[in-house]
Amino acid sequence: MSRRALRRLRGEQRGQEPLGPGALQFVFRDDDDAEEGPKRGPGVRLPGGTGKDGVRVNNRFELINIEDLEDDTVVNGDRSDCTLARIVTSGNKARAPRGGPETKRDGDVAKGVSPEQSNVSGKLRKKKKKQRNKKSSTAETLENGLEDIDRILERIEDGSGLSHPGPPPPSCRKHVLHVEHRHLNPDTELKRYFGARAVLGEQRPRQRQRVYPKCTWLTTPKSTWPRYSKPGLSMRLLESKKGLSFFTFEHSEDYQQAQHKFLAAVESMEPNNIVVLLQTSPYHVDSLLQLSDACRFQDDQEMARDLTERALYSTECAFHPLFSLTSGTCRLDYRRPENRSFYLALYKQMSFLEKRGCPRTALEYCKLILSLEPDEDPLCMLLLIDHLALRARDYEYLIQLFQEWEAHRNLSQLPNFAFSVSLAYFLLSQQTDLPQQELNSMREKASSLIRQALIMFPGALMPLLEYCSVRPDATVSGHRFFGPDAEISQPPALSQLVSLYLGRSHFLWKEAATMSWLEENVREVLRAVDAGDPAVEACEGRRKVLYQRAPRNIHRHVILSEIKEAVAALPPEVTTQSVMGFDPLPPLDTIHSYVRPERLSPVSHGNTVALFFRSLLPNYAMEGERPEEGVAGGVNRNQGLNRLMLAVRDMMANFHFNDVEVPHEENPEGEGDWD
Repeated sequence: MSRRALRRLRGEQRGQEPLGPGALQFVFRDDDDAEEGPKRGPGVRLPGGTGKDGVRVNNRFELINIEDLEDDTVVNGDRSDCTLARIVTSGNKARAPRGGPETKRDGDVAKGVSPEQSNVSGKLRKKKKKQRNKKSSTAETLENGLEDIDRILERIEDGSGLSHPGPPPPSCRKHVLHVEHRHLNPDTELKRYFGARAVLGEQRPRQRQRVYPKCTWLTTPKSTWPRYSKPGLSMRLLESKKGLSFFTFEHSEDYQQAQHKFLAAVESMEPNNIVVLLQTSPYHVDSLLQLSDACRFQDDQEMARDLTERALYSTECAFHPLFSLTSGTCRLDYRRPENRSFYLALYKQMSFLEKRGCPRTALEYCKLILSLEPDEDPLCMLLLIDHLALRARDYEYLIQLFQEWEAHRNLSQLPNFAFSVSLAYFLLSQQTDLPQQELNSMREKASSLIRQALIMFPGALMPLLEYCSVRPDATVSGHRFFGPDAEISQPPALSQLVSLYLGRSHFLWKEAATMSWLEENVREVLRAVDAGDPAVEACEGRRKVLYQRAPRNIHRHVILSEIKEAVAALPPEVTTQSVMGFDPLPPLDTIHSYVRPERLSPVSHGNTVALFFRSLLPNYAMEGERPEEGVAGGVNRNQGLNRLMLAVRDMMANFHFNDVEVPHEENPEGEGDWD
């Protein structure tokens, strides 16, 4: 009795035997070797003795690849016959190793079918091989595309293909106001410091869930923000001339109403009123910036930064299609109140980035603000850009800006540029990857510039040494040129600029190598002063003429910088004004597109008691007065009444009545007893 009959009697089926340790054996071969041996279709097993001639898959389970069956081409006009022949061949070859005359006949049948199926399998192998090659080439292309763009640009610009350290040649330099999109994202800078996994680890799952109308460059929208709806802010192209495009923001009627409510909330001096306004207008820019300042004063830096980013997102969604952040040819007039909120939002975001430890990104924001109106420079970014360039170690950019703008802007007359450019040359001379001759020339250039700065601004040396906790030599502190008279005799406007620079950048001079280099040049300046150098007298006359009065944009910059030493040096005509955080020191020639309606109130007609209470509590409203919409005081009258009672109680507690002492009259006749 045959083995197959015995299996049938036992109730067993083929393929149910227990698997041994060597049951599954896979032997792969190349396509070239496959063409030499006997050909077969997919899913067909060859005998164990033909290991070199074909792919030997000793598998107990006969599996038919359905995908291969569907992809097979029609052979000899009948696809079903080809499939059936493949199955029959597979079943016959399973019995081939057992020997016998039936095995030979089955093998002959398999050999007769194999040429047709081998063509199909060969095509499938080649097709799969091409797909693998395409996937590998695509992966290599993506990896090559992730290479640093700056290096690629340097290779293209350099004909020899070699990148040279140091300042690039003038022909290869970009425009000083050119802004790069990738540097506007702080994550780009943080990735260089901490790696992409540390920066984007928690942001990747959130990005899949957020749905926002457009992609932005300045900020990344967050899922915690309110859903964006157009608040009525838009941008219009005014004109284009001489390669420049002039734009302006515009307010719709609804946005104008929200602006009027915002001004009323600011006058109430109550931050809760702004919160109420943001509940109805969540993307009102001025309200977001004002509330950001309130959070910053309460040391809630995270919320303040989040509100500023929301304001930037609102303005960027209103951009004109032709408005470009990177070209440096788009202008916004600061005299228009609608444009000022964008300036202030950029400045506040730049300040947050600097405190966050992203000076390279902050430098890009500084260039963006400067490019919006470089001639007028309403926020006076030239007093800050040198500091950010030094912190970002972008010395080449600072030198390029100084070389290109010195002729028409006289940057050397600003104390910050006079000292920072010389420091940039010195720090470049400390690098080891430059030729020695170039290092020596930069060292000489740095020494020449620092001497000119010390001669022009002698009153900056002693405060700088005091900031750096360095005790000067007696020959320096006792000299008439650098002594106390140098700081006292300089004009107030110059004192303000020096205080601003030292309060912001003094820590850049604390390095031992920098301080020793400064000491050498101070001694050289003293020798020139003692020798009667005519440049000393010329600089003294120039100081008296140039720094008589600081312009309004410098005062605006000092207020925004919040540097105590510089704010203390502001003139009285500025300190006596009411400075609003959403619009500090507006230009005197403001261009108004719409005017705020006058507030009519019964109190203004002469109720003395009401005026008194209004001076104590701006939210106080007389009976019959209708509180303005969006003001929290009109919603909660009891809260306003309680505050009024507390204010009156404090006022009464501060009144002190001094008892008048009756003078004691001395008895001229002396003390005696009455009779």
